[in-house]
Amino acid sequence: MPEAFVHLQCPECTKDWEENPADLPDLGKNFSCPDCHATRQLKEFMRSERDLEAVRQFQ
Repeated sequence: MPEAFVHLQCPECTKDWEENPADLPDLGKNFSCPDCHATRQLKEFMRSERDLEAVRQFQ
Protein backbone atom coordinates (compact mmCIF):
# COMPACT_ATOMS: atom_id res chain seq x y z
CA MET A 1 0.00 0.00 0.00
CA PRO A 2 1.47 3.41 -0.93
CA GLU A 3 2.03 5.92 1.83
CA ALA A 4 -0.22 8.96 1.97
CA PHE A 5 1.16 12.47 2.22
CA VAL A 6 -0.52 15.82 2.75
CA HIS A 7 0.81 19.21 1.76
CA LEU A 8 1.28 21.75 4.52
CA GLN A 9 2.02 25.45 4.29
CA CYS A 10 2.94 27.74 7.16
CA PRO A 11 0.53 30.68 7.36
CA GLU A 12 3.35 32.94 8.58
CA CYS A 13 6.54 32.12 6.65
CA THR A 14 4.81 30.26 3.74
CA LYS A 15 7.17 27.24 3.97
CA ASP A 16 5.72 24.29 2.00
CA TRP A 17 6.35 20.68 3.00
CA GLU A 18 4.75 17.23 3.10
CA GLU A 19 3.87 15.02 6.07
CA ASN A 20 2.35 11.59 6.52
CA PRO A 21 -1.17 12.27 7.90
CA ALA A 22 -0.86 9.32 10.30
CA ASP A 23 2.04 11.14 12.00
CA LEU A 24 0.12 14.39 12.57
CA PRO A 25 -1.83 15.42 15.69
CA ASP A 26 -5.59 16.04 15.68
CA LEU A 27 -6.66 18.97 13.50
CA GLY A 28 -7.68 21.08 16.50
CA LYS A 29 -4.37 20.60 18.34
CA ASN A 30 -1.47 23.01 18.17
CA PHE A 31 1.20 22.41 15.54
CA SER A 32 4.42 24.31 14.89
CA CYS A 33 6.22 25.19 11.67
CA PRO A 34 9.61 23.46 11.52
CA ASP A 35 11.23 26.64 10.14
CA CYS A 36 9.79 29.69 11.89
CA HIS A 37 8.15 27.80 14.82
CA ALA A 38 4.83 29.62 14.36
CA THR A 39 2.23 27.71 16.37
CA ARG A 40 -1.41 27.38 15.33
CA GLN A 41 -4.04 24.70 15.03
CA LEU A 42 -2.98 22.03 12.56
CA LYS A 43 -5.96 22.75 10.28
CA GLU A 44 -4.52 26.22 9.58
CA PHE A 45 -1.47 24.58 7.94
CA MET A 46 -3.49 22.57 5.39
CA ARG A 47 -2.84 23.77 1.84
CA SER A 48 -6.08 22.47 0.37
CA GLU A 49 -9.43 20.94 1.24
CA ARG A 50 -8.14 17.62 -0.14
CA ASP A 51 -5.30 17.68 2.40
CA LEU A 52 -7.74 18.49 5.18
CA GLU A 53 -9.97 15.56 4.22
CA ALA A 54 -6.98 13.19 4.04
CA VAL A 55 -5.97 14.08 7.60
CA ARG A 56 -9.55 13.59 8.81
CA GLN A 57 -9.52 10.06 7.38
CA PHE A 58 -6.51 9.15 9.52
CA GLN A 59 -7.92 10.49 12.79
